[in-house]
Amino acid sequence: MHFINSTFLLRFAVIVILLAHSVPGMFDHGINDFGNLYLNQVGFAPVGVPIAWAIKLSHVLCAICLLFQKYVRWVSSVTILILLAGIIMVHFKEGWFVVGGGRNGVEFNFLLIFVLLTIMFPAGLNKYSGKG
Repeated sequence: MHFINSTFLLRFAVIVILLAHSVPGMFDHGINDFGNLYLNQVGFAPVGVPIAWAIKLSHVLCAICLLFQKYVRWVSSVTILILLAGIIMVHFKEGWFVVGGGRNGVEFNFLLIFVLLTIMFPAGLNKYSGKG
């Protein structure tokens, strides 16, 4: 099994998170609600629902690519951009903490971004900077 390597545990955790964050909304109208009740209301009307579906389908695509280690840098880059947009549009105004010292903050997105960067560059940044 060539896909079980040093990043497998991190990839598996991100796969579970991405699927848990996207698939249920496909069946309980959560994605449509996100598009209609949030994205359309903050200025994306009339394309809020298609954008919401594109975001969630990109999460599923990212999960599949992470599982099979295909196009990892590309799909992770797209997912990082989505997480950054989430920080800017939703989470930043709520502060740092997701729970405890606050609610709905940036800490979870921050962690996911750095986990994805670690998956994208498993040898560390030294390999890509010409050092080490």
